[in-house]
Amino acid sequence: MILLKNLSLRRGAKLVLDDASAVVNPGEKVGLVGRNGAGKSSLFALLNGSLHEDHGDFSMPPQWRLAQVAQDMPETADSATDFVIAGDTRLAEARREVAAAEASGDGERMAHAYTALHDAGSHDARARAQALILGLGFQVRELDRPVDSFSGGWRMRLQLARALMCPSDLLLLDEPTNHLDLDALVWLEAWLKKYPGTLIVISHDREFLDAVTNVTLHIDNARLTRYGGNYSTFEETRAEQLLLQQAAYARQQDKIAHLQDFIDRFKAKASKAKQAQSRVKALERMEKLAPVLTSADFTFEFREPQALPNPMLTLNGVAAGYGDTVIVRHVDRSVLAGQRIGILGANGQGKSTLVKTIARVLPAISGEIVEGRGLNIGYFAQQELDVLRPDDTPLGHMIRLARDTVAVDSSGAFSTREQDLRSFLGSFQFTGDMVAQPVGTMSGGEKARLVLAMLVWQRPNLLLLDEPTNHLDLTTREALAVALNEFEGTLMLVSHDRALLRAVCDEFWLVSRGGVTDFDGDLDDYQRYLLEEAKRVRDSLKAVEMAAKPAAPPPAPRRPPSAGRLKALRQKLDKLDARMAELHAEKDALEARLSGTLSVEAITEAGGTLAQLNEELAREEEAWLELSAEIEALEAAGA
Repeated sequence: MILLKNLSLRRGAKLVLDDASAVVNPGEKVGLVGRNGAGKSSLFALLNGSLHEDHGDFSMPPQWRLAQVAQDMPETADSATDFVIAGDTRLAEARREVAAAEASGDGERMAHAYTALHDAGSHDARARAQALILGLGFQVRELDRPVDSFSGGWRMRLQLARALMCPSDLLLLDEPTNHLDLDALVWLEAWLKKYPGTLIVISHDREFLDAVTNVTLHIDNARLTRYGGNYSTFEETRAEQLLLQQAAYARQQDKIAHLQDFIDRFKAKASKAKQAQSRVKALERMEKLAPVLTSADFTFEFREPQALPNPMLTLNGVAAGYGDTVIVRHVDRSVLAGQRIGILGANGQGKSTLVKTIARVLPAISGEIVEGRGLNIGYFAQQELDVLRPDDTPLGHMIRLARDTVAVDSSGAFSTREQDLRSFLGSFQFTGDMVAQPVGTMSGGEKARLVLAMLVWQRPNLLLLDEPTNHLDLTTREALAVALNEFEGTLMLVSHDRALLRAVCDEFWLVSRGGVTDFDGDLDDYQRYLLEEAKRVRDSLKAVEMAAKPAAPPPAPRRPPSAGRLKALRQKLDKLDARMAELHAEKDALEARLSGTLSVEAITEAGGTLAQLNEELAREEEAWLELSAEIEALEAAGA
């Protein structure tokens, strides 16, 4: 088990854990939650050994193998498959040992090395790696593409696949869903549910946490508290505890006030001095309860749009894609004022491509998009954080935006004075010196809040949001859901955050197989659809593999098989059976001999003989399969 006892932990000058105690038992699946900056990543650093406790005790079984997602962006020309296979540290070590054993000429060492290589899963490593890669949303044609040919988000998926490939007793996942589409997220949930080791995951996706965790560790004000159950259970339990704590605090405050009132009234009276002094001592001895202190919740709102054209826009025969490559075609749809549309679709089907085309980022390949008069689009792209200027400040971004746009509120022109811009940023938790801090030094959550602030400033009437919750903590996600529900314009949302989709969308469009249709169902229906779609893809892949095999010779004209021919084939098959039994017996005897104490010369000789036996067995098995197929064909022809 993992044990923390009275532990204090610092990251630089900041105390992130103070007198913390907790236990994680083998096989538990733990959600590690808390506000951004609470210390979740610091606790991961303690678990992986890159940070050490300042006080108290920390222990973890020394034999446990640890796996976690590397945070660096991989730069390598290795294929995606080879890169993920390399994540299997046990297999890599076994391969190194085989090479060293062969170079040494030590037969006994070679025998042990070959056995360890087989036990490490060398025979199916490629298939296991490719199953992980495909599960995380890659296409079959991408399995052999160089890693450095993928974009950053896809390379991080490969890092995740590499971590899952690694045999482990403890798996640490820090925001694993950030770069995933909903179909890959559903697959990951299913994989983690079957993971036999201990899992600790940091995530701000409540439905993901509910699906995969059965314990919650909460970091708050440098304290670590364990709760049994998933995230929803934790929320309910904590809410009850806070109510009880506040009630106990209120009762104690009443008692303190009563004691203090008695002391103040009677401390000067000789007849009551003794009783007054007794109450002073009681007050001093009383262990003071702390009030329930919670950080101020983050809230914001979209301003009322200046116009609400209806329809917002109309797509007539639109084809969307990149260059000459069409991904979505024949789109005939209208987007009306006030609609709340969730855009669904498996990875690679064209969700983001459609949104980019509507947002004017990509030109339509064909067809026409008719925009309503006064249409004002606010677009949040998946890569929006990347286009922020890292050397510029939040205030600098807002000043530039104010110069480029005309923002008007219901009472007239909205002031663009620097102080007003500072106040506006303050409403998005950019206070004090933060408005002058370079954006490149900020966290992903802070950058996302800045993008939201810039979006609100533009006062859109059509919001196009493509994965807006990446890097947002739960509090900010909830604030976004509230703001979107109060938004008076039209919303089109692509997101893997099912809680957000459920909270704000009234209808769904499905982008699939090159088209856009209405999806008549809820998100649970959609998850079932994704699983069925994944099965369809797997079946089609199998069909492609079968088609790629050499064509079987055309069947011979149907005629009753020769009884003599069948008899001869069966006799030949019986002889093969007997010979294979002999070979297996020789192999077993030789392997038993190798496991004993032999001289180097004897081991070398036995190793060579074993290799010859394996080769002959492979030939005989292949001949056995061919004979069996021929016998079955003859029998079928005579049926």
